[in-house]
Amino acid sequence: MAKEFFIKTDVTFGADSVQELSRVLHAFNAKNVLVVYDKGVAAVGIADKVLAAIDEKAFRVVCYDGVVPNPTNEVVEEGYAIAKANQVDAIVAVGGGSSIDTAKAINVLLANGGGIMDYEGIGNVPKPVLPLIAIPTTAGTSSEITNVAALVDTASVRKYVLIDNKIVPDKVIADPEFTRTVPPFVTAATGLDAITHAVESYVSIEANFLTKYNSLRALQIFHEYLPRAYRDGNDMEARENMMLGCIVVGFGFSNANLGLVHAIAHTLSAHFGLAHGDANACVLPYVVAFNAEKCSKEMIELAKAINLPMTGDEEKDKFALADELLRMTRKMGIKPLREQGRNTKITESDFDMLAEEALKEGPLHFNPRQDVTKEVIIDILKKAF
Repeated sequence: MAKEFFIKTDVTFGADSVQELSRVLHAFNAKNVLVVYDKGVAAVGIADKVLAAIDEKAFRVVCYDGVVPNPTNEVVEEGYAIAKANQVDAIVAVGGGSSIDTAKAINVLLANGGGIMDYEGIGNVPKPVLPLIAIPTTAGTSSEITNVAALVDTASVRKYVLIDNKIVPDKVIADPEFTRTVPPFVTAATGLDAITHAVESYVSIEANFLTKYNSLRALQIFHEYLPRAYRDGNDMEARENMMLGCIVVGFGFSNANLGLVHAIAHTLSAHFGLAHGDANACVLPYVVAFNAEKCSKEMIELAKAINLPMTGDEEKDKFALADELLRMTRKMGIKPLREQGRNTKITESDFDMLAEEALKEGPLHFNPRQDVTKEVIIDILKKAF
């Protein structure tokens, strides 16, 4: 059966690559540029470095720094109002997945109008969008090269996605130096988010030879370099490889899609404000163990790829990856669900609601096991608690 493998983005990678920004904007014939970032990126000086790389004589620059974790429809509308009022013709997104996803959504509204939820789902963006340049500052989401924007609707309290090839950034400027200031707990969460992308896309029912090649190679990179980046944020070889791994895995999961981990994580983020990487990391080992009953071959392939010891007994070896991921999450200080929650702590009384909401999530359609029930999800939540 024929499979599609879509890659769009032009990537400039390496130290000081941000100095290419003005040249890139000139190539897009830009005049009025919106720069999107959050206050954390501003606080560590990265926003200033990006703004300094834009020729102020050639471009009129306006900024939107209101990005929040798990960006909401209100944030998108606020950024869109600024962009529209200033007749923006190009966007620069600086930050992690939240900033890049916010910029993607603003871009959709600039080109198409309406409300952002009009474009929820797959392939629902009718008109081509404006040039978008993504400058990632974390190594985790791969939003800089994917066709996905994840947002939160505060009215219905749910996380939803726009998936459309039109919204993929046109240009990525990937400077590993911008990840140097990321603190260890964020390095861990975003790195485990990337590992989730690698594992879920490898076992997705939509996976094919091309996606699996990228997903497996990315897992090898993350397994080797994430612990180093976590221990020492100034280890630039590790930082560089983590950023490279995010690009590689983005090629895989944007074509193969994800699964049960993301279905649960989206619900945790929407209702309790968990950062996306933390939400994934909490449940990842337990979902991998659940899926191993269906795709033992693939789980063993991944385990062998990162040189985990094998016994030769398939019934034992299919759980080797799940055990290793549990070890990694604990070693890097990922808190259990009982200690998570931005405003309200999660309790076991929330599990029934969370499971029902997770069952409505789109990524479930791509999970290797399709026998996911409310009871299955509650059991996973209990183990992660």
